[in-house]
Amino acid sequence: MYLNSVQIIGFIGKDPERRQARANDAAFTVLSVATQRSWKNADDKWTSKTEWHRVVAWNSLGERVAASLHQGDHVLVEGTLVTSSYDREYGKGKKATTVKHTLWQIRADSIRKLNRGEKEPEAIASGSAAANESQTAAAQEVPF
Repeated sequence: MYLNSVQIIGFIGKDPERRQARANDAAFTVLSVATQRSWKNADDKWTSKTEWHRVVAWNSLGERVAASLHQGDHVLVEGTLVTSSYDREYGKGKKATTVKHTLWQIRADSIRKLNRGEKEPEAIASGSAAANESQTAAAQEVPF
């Protein structure tokens, strides 16, 4: 049995960006989500590290995300971890070297806005029957 499931809670680094896939012109939305971890170092002082996560939302989920989320929003992202790799050539002539790059991203199944002081919306999963049924009701209250 296998499981590929990711859940992160963080803040959006910049406004979500709508894009088109080169292969089939499918629309998707890309957003950067920052998470942070803190720990005490050997000197008993608090240290922290911020990790940036690339999140991709496809189809109607991507449309709703692009329309309603903005930089600084606190979000819960649920989805799957996906890798892609490509080769890039550096240099010219005899000293050219090819380096294989691997990218990690989260393919979002649902994104929930967690901002304080706002009514908490229902999470909507992409492609689920519950999303289709609750989409009209959710669209009246919160557009994602």
